[in-house]
Amino acid sequence: MHDAHQKHLTTHRARLHREADAEFAQWAAGYGVIQHSPQTQLRIFELAQLLVAQGRAASPSDVYRLLRAADRLASAAMWLTVHMTYAQRVRWDGAALQPDEYKQTPEGHTGGSLNMVPAYAGYLAANSLTGHTRGWIMGQGHSVAGVEAVNLLVGNMLPIQAQRYDLSDSGLTRFVGDFYSYSIGPDGRPESPLGSHVNANTAGGISEGGYLGFAELQYVHIPLPGERLVAFLSDGAFEEQRGSDWAPRWWRAEDSGHVAPIMILNGRRIEQRSTLQQQGGVQWLKDHLRLNGFDPIEIDGTDPAAFAWAIFTMEDRLDACTEAIRTGTGGYPVPLHYTIAEAPKGYGFPGAGSNDAHNLPLGANPRVDAGARALFEEGSKALWVSREDLTSAAAVLNRHDEQRRVRERDHAFATRNVPVPSLPALASLAPGEREYSPMEGIDQAFTALVAANPQLRVRVGNPDELRSNRMGRTLDLLKHRVVTPEQGVAESISGSVVTALNEEAVVSAALANKGGLNLVVSYEAFAAKMLGALRQEILFARQLADAGRPPGWLSVVTVATSHTWENGKNEQSHQDPSFGETLQGEMSDVSRVLYPPDWNTAQAALQAAYQTRGQFWTMVVPKRVLPVWFSAQEAARLVRDGALCIRPAPQARILFTAVGAYQLGEALKAAERLEQRGVAAAVNYIIEPGRFRVARDAREAAHQSTATDALFPATQDVRIFLTHTRPETLVGLLRPLDTGAQTTRVLGYVSRGGTLDVAGMLFANRTTWAHAVSAASEAAGLEVERLLDAPELQAVRGSGDPRIIMSSY
Repeated sequence: MHDAHQKHLTTHRARLHREADAEFAQWAAGYGVIQHSPQTQLRIFELAQLLVAQGRAASPSDVYRLLRAADRLASAAMWLTVHMTYAQRVRWDGAALQPDEYKQTPEGHTGGSLNMVPAYAGYLAANSLTGHTRGWIMGQGHSVAGVEAVNLLVGNMLPIQAQRYDLSDSGLTRFVGDFYSYSIGPDGRPESPLGSHVNANTAGGISEGGYLGFAELQYVHIPLPGERLVAFLSDGAFEEQRGSDWAPRWWRAEDSGHVAPIMILNGRRIEQRSTLQQQGGVQWLKDHLRLNGFDPIEIDGTDPAAFAWAIFTMEDRLDACTEAIRTGTGGYPVPLHYTIAEAPKGYGFPGAGSNDAHNLPLGANPRVDAGARALFEEGSKALWVSREDLTSAAAVLNRHDEQRRVRERDHAFATRNVPVPSLPALASLAPGEREYSPMEGIDQAFTALVAANPQLRVRVGNPDELRSNRMGRTLDLLKHRVVTPEQGVAESISGSVVTALNEEAVVSAALANKGGLNLVVSYEAFAAKMLGALRQEILFARQLADAGRPPGWLSVVTVATSHTWENGKNEQSHQDPSFGETLQGEMSDVSRVLYPPDWNTAQAALQAAYQTRGQFWTMVVPKRVLPVWFSAQEAARLVRDGALCIRPAPQARILFTAVGAYQLGEALKAAERLEQRGVAAAVNYIIEPGRFRVARDAREAAHQSTATDALFPATQDVRIFLTHTRPETLVGLLRPLDTGAQTTRVLGYVSRGGTLDVAGMLFANRTTWAHAVSAASEAAGLEVERLLDAPELQAVRGSGDPRIIMSSY
């Protein structure tokens, strides 16, 4: 009996081996343009054995069948991708298109999109092989056509696309027709759910990828423990933002999930070879990566199986590093694993490897050029997959229910929903007690918030001077993240302060940490370097809200301090209000720009920010000591309403309105002088100018302040604005409050500066209290000589001693 059982078992094993050998041979033979190198074949054979040993696969045959499905999916998606560029008709039977079935004006970043197809198909295969739904981010967002094509073919779509596209000829024809259709709706929004880059309708998309280089800076900071991320990067973007080389410095097993960075190295930018390729290609990059603490892996970038193997291998090696750290046999930085996937640009279609491959690889329009038409037919024929084969392949890959995991469109990073944090009670300050630094108020409020919410992973982006910017408590509590702490310095291996003298890199650490609590602190002038990163995030968040899927992550706060008016000592390069001005150009319900003038308003604004989701709060905050002008209750009302009257004068015709702490001080002095000379004047403070603009759509209108009429009555038609920003910026922003050129004046930064103190900056930019009085007298038709003494008037006119009217700060 025993011998019979052994014989049966031996026979069964032999049959399984034969089946596995047959399945392996079928996969190894390749499919169309997708071929498997000997190295990839060996790697996949070993991976199949390992997956079986780990209990993740029932047999090696299952692995090979799944990878055969990935080959067919990739080929079909490449076929569909080239149709997106050139065709306005799709035929599942693969029949040749007629000339009028091609687009009149083909468009599409075709080469990069074709390169993304095997990468994304390999990503799906890795998920199915291991039973993990990984998230993804793509730095080269213009390659989205390849992702959209794969998603459609496997049914991984958001409702807006799923309702519009299916696998019929008509559904695919509508799909390719929507790509670069430029159709626009009555509301001025694109009608097509497809875009030139990743957008809110791209299943699983978390970043547009339009600003190259930021995915490289963000990916290491994205996953929380237990989460897995695949980052698709490009050699072109490698030339962009500095800081991607520092990723090994930031990854920690204790607070970070798996990251699998993959560079698709196709060697070309738009018009020429990439600089990386010119410097030596793959070998140069491998040497560079090793010097910067990475462990490079090289794969065939044309093969979905190679990508699946790389994802598994990078995670497996990262697990080994984590175990070594746990047992004390390893340390930081870990050799972060990084895959180089080399492929000719536009592989799999005519024109691959040429400059033309970037956009239109055929070199001519097949609608009017017979030669281009013949090339398209030849290229698409090599990629064609029957509908039956494609449907079977998708079924093999789509094992989500069986594996009890979400679809890729619903991965963790695309569905963040972070509960608002608990707000600790803060000791408020009474107005007039003494002067305090508003930045110290931020510091106290933030550290209290962190302590009250230990469940939130914290990232503080710091371009260098956290302590000098009065954030000493934050630094002492959270510490700089380093791999070798220096004795006596606020440094730690597990620190939450990401410090580098590079604004793009540190703001990206906060922007990426969407599962946690984030703060960025920078000099105002140099925060302008963050604008690209912030704007990309602001636009994507607004798109998600418009699409009915508002982000669920906590709002990100960026504090701009050591600002224009108090940084005169550092010459004019340090005197620039552009950061807040530019961000006020974005939609105000998502990009919120505030100018807290004192301790209480700074704390109120910070706490309010973290009670919101999906917004970007920019706070321009003084770091010098200043009076406490608002009580805690007034500060809360100021943040709630966007503005507040600080000095009422119901019968007055003249209204001073300040935006900015030093401007408020000057406005109050101007009103006091007028009162001394028998002229009544009221003073308002606007903390959030964007809430008083002309709303540009319904969502922004809902965000507007309801206090406008009460704060700006028609009877107070002489309006003098003193602003932290350039005057022209505020005039445009606050157009509804402008009573006309005769009665409205705006004083602000007029690009004057140098090595000056605060008072000198105010005088140089004609924004002192005396200049405000002079402006009020002119707008109200009053004799200025009655309001200013002769020496003061001479100073205002530029012919006297400035010190006579310069305030003490």
